[in-house]
Amino acid sequence: MAHKFRFGIEEELFLASARTRMVPRGSVKAFHEAAQAKLKAVERELLQNQVEICTEPSESFVEARETLQGLRTGLAEIGRNHGLLVFAAGTHPTALWPEQQETEKARYEDMMDDLQIVGRRSVVCGLHIHVEVPRPEARIDLMRRLFPFLPILLGLSTSSPFWEKRRTGLHGYRLRAYAELPRTGLPELFDNEADYRRYVDGMTKAGAVKDATYFWWHIRPSTRFPTLELRVADSCTRLEDSLAMAAVYRCLVRLVDRTPKLNADLTGASRGFVMENLWRAERSGIHATLIDEATLTATSFLKAVTALLDLIAEDAAALGCEAECEQVRIIARDGSSADGQIAAFEAALKGGKNERQALSGVVDWLAQETAGGLKAS
Repeated sequence: MAHKFRFGIEEELFLASARTRMVPRGSVKAFHEAAQAKLKAVERELLQNQVEICTEPSESFVEARETLQGLRTGLAEIGRNHGLLVFAAGTHPTALWPEQQETEKARYEDMMDDLQIVGRRSVVCGLHIHVEVPRPEARIDLMRRLFPFLPILLGLSTSSPFWEKRRTGLHGYRLRAYAELPRTGLPELFDNEADYRRYVDGMTKAGAVKDATYFWWHIRPSTRFPTLELRVADSCTRLEDSLAMAAVYRCLVRLVDRTPKLNADLTGASRGFVMENLWRAERSGIHATLIDEATLTATSFLKAVTALLDLIAEDAAALGCEAECEQVRIIARDGSSADGQIAAFEAALKGGKNERQALSGVVDWLAQETAGGLKAS
C-alpha cells in the first residue's frame, strides 16, 4: 500500500482584551481552564497570553478543516465569555514583552531560567506542520533537500508586520524576534543521519540541551513521531491558509521522498541562497523577489509559487489535495495576513484614527478572520 504521508497541524494563537485590544492585564486562568474542559486538543503555551490547538494525525483535509474550524470558533466563543479576543498571527500587534506572564509549567520554567531575557522577549506564534515519512531514518536527507522551499512557505504565511505597538516595515518580523533564541533558524547541512546523531549526542552529553526538542529550527525531525516538522511559518490568520500550507508541505515531503536526486547536491553556497531568500520573505512577504540558484537570477514570488505548484502537481493529485494547494496561488496573488493587517492599519489612519486606535482595528480584523469571518465583540 502506498504511504499516506499523514499530517498534523499545530496552531499557536494570541489573546487580547476585548475591551482594550491590549494584552489582558489580569489572570486568564479561567479562560484556559474553560478551553481545556470544553474543547479537545487545546494546550497552554509558553506565555499565558497564548493558546495552542492541534489536529490528530490524518489523511483528510476535510477532517482537519472541521477540527480546526471547531476549535477556532469554540475558542472565540469561550473568549467572548471571558472578555477576550483570540487570534492567529506571528506577532501580537499591541503586546509589550515586559508585560507578559509566563505559564507555570516545569518545562517552560526551565527554559526561561536558561534563556533569560531572550526567552521573555519571545512573544511570537507559529504554525507547525508534521508529515509522516516512509523511512524515518531518511529524515535528515529529506530535511536538507527541503531547504530551498522554506522561503516560499515563509512568505505565504507572513502574519507579523507589527511588534511592540509599532509597524516594523517587515511582513514577517516573527523570525527576527525568534532568532534571539539559540538553536533556531535554518539547520546545518548535516551530511547524513549519523552526522546529525553525532551532533545531538554531543550537545546532550555536554549539557547544552536536555534532548533534541530544544533545537527550534525552521524544520526538524520529530523526537516523538516518525515525522518531519515544519516550523518556519508564521501562525496563519485564515484557516484556509493554514490548510494550504499543510497541503503544500505534505506534497513537498512526498516529492523529495520520491525524487532522491532533487536538491541532492546542496552546498554551503546553496544554504547561503536559502538564507538570503528567507530574509527577503521576512522583509516583503509575497512581494519579495527570490534568488533562483539554478539561473542566479531573481524571480517574482508569484512565479516561484507557480513553479512550485507545477513541481508538486503529481503529489497533490496522488494525495487528493489539489484544491488546498491551489489556495497558495491566491495568497501569492491577493496577499498574506500581513497584507490584510497593513491594509486595515492604513485604512484606519486614513480614516482619522490615531496609531493606537488603528492597532486596535488590526486586532479586531485578526480576531474576525481567525474565527472565520465572525465579528469580534
